[in-house]
Amino acid sequence: MKKIIRAGVSLAAIPYVLLTGCSETATSQKEGPELSERPAISSQNLTKELIESPRFPHMAAYQAIKPSQKAQPLEKKYTKEQVANMPKSEAHGDATDRSVPLGQVLQKGAADQTEGPLQKYRIVSYYGSPHSKQMGILGEYSPRALMDKLMKQTRAYSELDPKRPAIPAIELITTIAQRNPGPKGLYVHPTPTADIEEYAKLATENNAVLILDVQLGRDSVMNEVKSIEKYLKLPNVYLAIDTEFHVSKGQVPGENLGHVDGKDIQEAIEYVSNLTKENRLPDKVVVVHQFAGKIISNKSAIHPTKNVEVVLNNDGFGIPALKRSGYHQLVRNQPIQYGGFKLFYKNDQPLMTPKDVLELDPAPAFINYQ
Repeated sequence: MKKIIRAGVSLAAIPYVLLTGCSETATSQKEGPELSERPAISSQNLTKELIESPRFPHMAAYQAIKPSQKAQPLEKKYTKEQVANMPKSEAHGDATDRSVPLGQVLQKGAADQTEGPLQKYRIVSYYGSPHSKQMGILGEYSPRALMDKLMKQTRAYSELDPKRPAIPAIELITTIAQRNPGPKGLYVHPTPTADIEEYAKLATENNAVLILDVQLGRDSVMNEVKSIEKYLKLPNVYLAIDTEFHVSKGQVPGENLGHVDGKDIQEAIEYVSNLTKENRLPDKVVVVHQFAGKIISNKSAIHPTKNVEVVLNNDGFGIPALKRSGYHQLVRNQPIQYGGFKLFYKNDQPLMTPKDVLELDPAPAFINYQ
């Protein structure tokens, strides 16, 4: 994986490295058909238990982990001096005033017209592919062991901020960007349907959310989103877009930094919003990954809808000072609706604690671990 230096912050001398997904090739799996060759997906192929669930399709199929009775409000976890110093640790020469009060998740000037989960809750997610330890924690544990670890990590956030209990989520990469062009030259490899359905069932059985992450290669955002439409019609399945892997002709994911126009992201958000409305589903979340400013252009085109909450997730690993600065520049200073923050168990040195994460301005409504 090529190192990509994080740009646009005052700590540019410190390396900020992308390590979120792209595989060298799909040699660990048989080469799958490219999107244009895939057969149409019928809902008849969905796991029977999911379709017949009494919660499908009208009820929100998730449950936040309740804090214990001894849990104290978030503001009591910090001294006045700590609260006063928080903006300085994040700003690095920029404005040092908080844009919103400690613990608030809605960004300054943003509103939420949905009945989505982020109105009352926080989402804590585990990211990756079950076929690769290098692409995240999903490849390191069996589904059952993964869920046990996820529940423990999620509970830590419910205990820290009991006013906003956390929902467990699995973020599964469903199309993996790769350096091998494949038969159609799209540089993506599909995750087997059996894997998607296994994790959809795992999430449903544990009152968790499943987030389907699309890495784009040379394919379009909408082609990738439409390839997982049948799953987006499930009440507890959301969408994530890995923008850094979207490359142009002559470029290769993982070697060249990708780019997505905000209008293309908004088209996907509107598509999910329409699916939600037409199928009478609970309101959904779309997560947009970004770790450098130039990855997403025309960001002003991105906005939530009446059926979809939007998270701009600050990605990439590095030292805490640089991660805070990246969040400040890309999320706080470019508000859309909610902020997200990714942590890397192995690559962040040191790993920020949940208490560190919730100091951010605004407090992340979505936290994912790789």
